[in-house]
Amino acid sequence: MKPFIVLSILCALFWTPIHAQILKPVKWSYAAKKTSATEATIYIKATMEQGWHIYALDTPEEGPVRTSIAFTPDESYQLKGTLLQPQPVTKMEQQFGKEVKYFEKTVVFQQKIKLQAGSTTVKGDITFMVCSDQQCLPPGTIPFSVDIK
Repeated sequence: MKPFIVLSILCALFWTPIHAQILKPVKWSYAAKKTSATEATIYIKATMEQGWHIYALDTPEEGPVRTSIAFTPDESYQLKGTLLQPQPVTKMEQQFGKEVKYFEKTVVFQQKIKLQAGSTTVKGDITFMVCSDQQCLPPGTIPFSVDIK
């Protein structure tokens, strides 16, 4: 009888789901503003929890994964110019052994588009890496969608 009790306890320990906290220190939001009947600006905002940061669009490839935003091609709009970012913080990061560019707290990326129709939905993917002074989370890619009316 004792081996059955021991086996039951071991099974319960190994088959009980472990609830680990999943870190998601970056929240993304999206908006669009029509600037004329044929043009609009897409705003992609990242808000980081205290102590976390994401890397700039122009971070060197030999370092951490830079933020990149890919727009899904669509006949209803054309990208106009390049994706804009504010001035990032530049700092030497020991984890990578080099100077890197990043954003803390919040950052808003902007992309102008030329509309082929009065309204459309702009879709794409954001790839980014988030780090703190203690750790980096694996790079991730998330989809986005912004309606323009």
